Amino acid sequence: MTPDDVKALAAAGESETLEFKETTGQRRLAAKTVCAFLNQRGGKVLFGVNQDGVVVGQQVGKKTIEDISRELRLIQPPVFPSVERVSIDGNYDAIVVSVVEGSLKPYTHRGKSYKRIGSTTNEVSADEYNRILFERMHKEQRWENQPATGWSIDDLDADEIRHTVAEAARRGRLVEPATREVPDMLRGLGLLHDGVLLRAAVVLFGNSERLTYDMPQCILRVARFRGIDRMKFLDNRQFIGNAFTLLANAELFLRETLPIAGRFERDKFERIDEPLYPVLATREALVNALCHRDYSMGGSSIGVAVYDDRLEITSTGSLHFGLTPEELFTAHESKPWNPLIAHTFYRRGIIEEWGTGTLKMAEIAKDAGIPDPEIEDNNGYVTVRFRHRQPLPQQYQSIESIGLGRKILAMIRRSENGLARREILARMGTDISKRKMRRILEELKDSGLIISVGHGGSARWMPRRASTI
Repeated sequence: MTPDDVKALAAAGESETLEFKETTGQRRLAAKTVCAFLNQRGGKVLFGVNQDGVVVGQQVGKKTIEDISRELRLIQPPVFPSVERVSIDGNYDAIVVSVVEGSLKPYTHRGKSYKRIGSTTNEVSADEYNRILFERMHKEQRWENQPATGWSIDDLDADEIRHTVAEAARRGRLVEPATREVPDMLRGLGLLHDGVLLRAAVVLFGNSERLTYDMPQCILRVARFRGIDRMKFLDNRQFIGNAFTLLANAELFLRETLPIAGRFERDKFERIDEPLYPVLATREALVNALCHRDYSMGGSSIGVAVYDDRLEITSTGSLHFGLTPEELFTAHESKPWNPLIAHTFYRRGIIEEWGTGTLKMAEIAKDAGIPDPEIEDNNGYVTVRFRHRQPLPQQYQSIESIGLGRKILAMIRRSENGLARREILARMGTDISKRKMRRILEELKDSGLIISVGHGGSARWMPRRASTI
């Protein structure tokens, strides 16, 4: 580094990655800052520069460098920063201490850990220190990369594995395995090490019957509530299966449950019918839940809850690696909590780009004309929430009623002058009882989809022309 380089750095001013110390008498404070740089993005400490950014230099001898090095050796785990002496003017030198972001976070100096906030160095709280330490250990030893004790390859869905490998090879995201034998395919996916099956393989490909007893956290809970709270269920089910099965079941539930929103575009006379929430956005949220959730808890799960005013997708666990809900909607580095599981989804083509899932959700929501998604990290759960701008719909009593309701609604819409109850019953035949038909008609009416003209049994049921379903 040249004197001009030092002056250019000093002119830039202190920042999250740069700090000035006028003399090496402040080396203890400087070492705290080096510790903070290691815990974040790296940085430089300049000795011989005052707080105004003026390069003043100092006299530097052999003992000066030794004193700095001795203080830096008190940082743990051990590091070896670059310590460079730069001649400034005559007998005066500057000293530049440089480090890159550390790989063994959290680092401490004299038993305490530090971080940078702007141009200041602050002590890390005990809770934050423990979180960073846990995340460091997670890189090396985590739930998904541990042996799946008691499981064998015969307990996996071989067809799902073959389909995944075929898709990965077709997309150029996996080198074709030597054979299409299941062990070779699992090795290619990084899910079989030295003949040992990993837990990630079970989450991704385990058969449902075995998962029910040995890995009950592979569960999806779905519910449709009447209104905007959890006081009344219209539908409440759960599924146990591997990650791909749960994704398929969640998407099927949403297709069966969510109403279709109708809209008209300017200068066009045909109504455009689309799901109340865009499919691609809800799929991103579901995939994120499957890839980032905490599988280590036996009672954990993924939840999909549909209310009249919103859709919530919830997964067990918290945000990690210092990410906040706000940062997820800005450009950020992808750090999946379960990288083996996430990488398999990527290879399969379900994840297209790393670190863009939440950004993509927001973009799709904007294009669909609905509010931005919300992300909440609270009480050990992460919730992704979608809202809509439609009048609050009322929904049917069950999945069976949904299908029958759509059939009745289509029948009414095709009629020229509406239909009486007896006419609907005659056309439905034995598919429905009088009581159930009356209930569905009332629910369709409550939803604002149809109207009744007349009274009693002679009333005719007609479509509300500006309605949505």
